[in-house]
Amino acid sequence: MSILSGVSSFFGLDIGTTAVRLVELHGTGATKTLSRYAYVPIEGKISMSDSKADLQKLAQLIDALVHESGVSTHNVAVGLPSSRVFTAVADFDRLPMNELGKAIGYQADSLIPTPPAESKIDWALLGDSPKDKNKVEILLSSIPNKFIEERLDMIESIGLNVIAFEPENLALPRALVPPGTTLPQLILDIGQMGTDLVISVADAPRLTRAIPTGLDAIIRAAQQNLNIDEKQAQQFVYKFGLSKEKLDGQVYQAIISTVDLLAAEIDKSIKFFQTRYVGATIDRIIVTGGASTIPEFPLYLANKFGLNVEIGNAWRNVAFSADRQAELLALSNQFSVAVGLAERNE
Repeated sequence: MSILSGVSSFFGLDIGTTAVRLVELHGTGATKTLSRYAYVPIEGKISMSDSKADLQKLAQLIDALVHESGVSTHNVAVGLPSSRVFTAVADFDRLPMNELGKAIGYQADSLIPTPPAESKIDWALLGDSPKDKNKVEILLSSIPNKFIEERLDMIESIGLNVIAFEPENLALPRALVPPGTTLPQLILDIGQMGTDLVISVADAPRLTRAIPTGLDAIIRAAQQNLNIDEKQAQQFVYKFGLSKEKLDGQVYQAIISTVDLLAAEIDKSIKFFQTRYVGATIDRIIVTGGASTIPEFPLYLANKFGLNVEIGNAWRNVAFSADRQAELLALSNQFSVAVGLAERNE
């Protein structure tokens, strides 16, 4: 959802549920150079709140972060939470681009869940439809105008110039998939409140889903089933995870049903993808987000789906000095969206 094109310098801003993160890159081509990165934790769930007081608090946090980071520009590409964005792939008749835009406008009412007059709609041509040779495949996104307008007002109030809004799940493949990859990649960004699932082919998302099971649900399961407090449950999940041996497998038993719920949704997504793209085989699962560091979680996914699983490296297409490697890799699972936004080609 671009507002302005031709801007050469900007930074990516990820307004998450637990922190605000920013990344500024310099250079052109497949690998850009890290200029600045910064983050600040958020208390509560103010990033998802619509109240004016919370939006003001959020603006102050972002303003302080921008000034402390020392970014060289006021231009910013802003991530949109997947839970607020409707994204789908649809087939349309093969038409000239200007007529295709009109056709999408006419059919938007039957494709998106909110009234088109109250929504910001954006689309991108993916290529030929896998189902009908006379049609093309379109990636369609929509978000309520009210949410976009509030975000725009809040960010402009601190002197920033928004050059683009982009759904978080569209930024992920840019950061996590190696350039030139042609085989389908399944990306899981498991955050605090939910999981973003993206299946991308040749860097373009072909299936996106916001699954309402995240780290909070896993920790809550440990808390309830082990009868411990939230802080201890968090420590147990991060220390013992899905190990059947550690602590006699008590943590595994406490959280496995919740993890299985998430796996069932992943399985549905894979089957839906393979129904549309007959013969397409997913190459690997790339895991990022807070839950990616749960012990034996990647192994669980590998065994469950019979696929290679790797921990995503948000900095894989970013150049930086060797002495920063340990520092940056320790934060990698939190920065995929911010890096993906910063890697946009405006």
